[in-house]
Amino acid sequence: MQKILLVLSVSLIMYAQSMPELFSALKSHSQTKLDEMLVTKSEVYEDLATSQLYPKVNLFATYDNYSSPTGLLPIPPNELLPMVQDPTVAQPFSNNIYKVGANFSMPLFVKSIYTSADKAKAVQKSSKAKKHINLLKNEAIIVGANANFLYLVEFNKSLDAKEKSLKETQKTLQIKVDNGRASASALYKINDGLNQIAIAKNNIELQKKSIISTVESLTGIALDKPVAMSRVGSYVKGDLASLRPLREKIHADRLGVKEEKEKLYPSLFAHGNYAYSRADAYNNDETVNENYGNIGITLNIPLLTMSQHDNIALSKIEVQSGELELTKLSDELNAQAKMLESSLPLLDNSKKLYNKSIEDKNKLLEIAKLNYKSGRLSTEEYLRYEDDVVSEQAKLYKTEATIWQTQMQLAVIYANNIEEMVK
Repeated sequence: MQKILLVLSVSLIMYAQSMPELFSALKSHSQTKLDEMLVTKSEVYEDLATSQLYPKVNLFATYDNYSSPTGLLPIPPNELLPMVQDPTVAQPFSNNIYKVGANFSMPLFVKSIYTSADKAKAVQKSSKAKKHINLLKNEAIIVGANANFLYLVEFNKSLDAKEKSLKETQKTLQIKVDNGRASASALYKINDGLNQIAIAKNNIELQKKSIISTVESLTGIALDKPVAMSRVGSYVKGDLASLRPLREKIHADRLGVKEEKEKLYPSLFAHGNYAYSRADAYNNDETVNENYGNIGITLNIPLLTMSQHDNIALSKIEVQSGELELTKLSDELNAQAKMLESSLPLLDNSKKLYNKSIEDKNKLLEIAKLNYKSGRLSTEEYLRYEDDVVSEQAKLYKTEATIWQTQMQLAVIYANNIEEMVK
């Protein structure tokens, strides 16, 4: 029973019937899971930063052997003098001392800790934004690959139609050659045309393998045919939201500069210690037990820390590098978006023109077939009409795929919801 369920589950994983299924598979695949781990990692860094505000408490147990009697705790002179005068009193000095106890420390004011926590939050926002943009990029790749798959299938159908037409012509021509009414060279040309179709189909299969591999690497699903899809929305122009991960990173880097500077500020810490000591008094070997503790505040004021100034300089360089990268990518994406937006109307117009051209070329092909059968058209000229129809159809299907890919590229640039655009 378990084996049957396993086979059924594998079947569900390996085949997709719709784009939402592919998108769902993408979200659960390792590509997306890796980005989720980076987000989780950034959340841990935030916890790590804020955890520095909590006290650190330790328990300890020690045994010390000294070369000369050592005090279990500091003793005021007015208490020590009576002990020295009365040998029967066990004095808290020994060569062997056992201690157990606890100590704590906690920051009361360390400005850089708060800035470090803010930096971790900014890094977390950057990681979440990067995860979202990477998901959109991968969804766009899937849609673009599927559009190419659809183009190849339609192109293959055009080749099938051409192949069928040439085979019918081949049969007719073979009879003419056998009867001596046509030269064998014309038949060779038809045969070569069929061979070229076989070569084109073989190349199509190679391209299909590449597309299937691309989709499978992102979703774990090996497509055996393209998924039907329709565009239910268009891209929405806005700011370059795809740069948000970098913007958030730069914000985090600026906080990093602030953090490094604040490490030069004075810091205030509380600390405390408690110890229970046990030993055999060195003067009469009686057991001595003592309790001793302290609590206090420490003020640290950095006066000379040259390495910290270098850290500040490095942090500033990181910010400047990020800002230059942001400017560079903004210029590139603005130019790319402008080009893609202006190309969409041209692509739509090309699609209309190709449809009209295909209609005309099909009519010309029908006339060419009649003229070829009646001997008023050479084999080369007839094959050219066949090629023209298939070539124009291929251009139409390629244009349709390019429109899909252009829409997806713009959706990624503006961080639109691709799942609401494609069904």
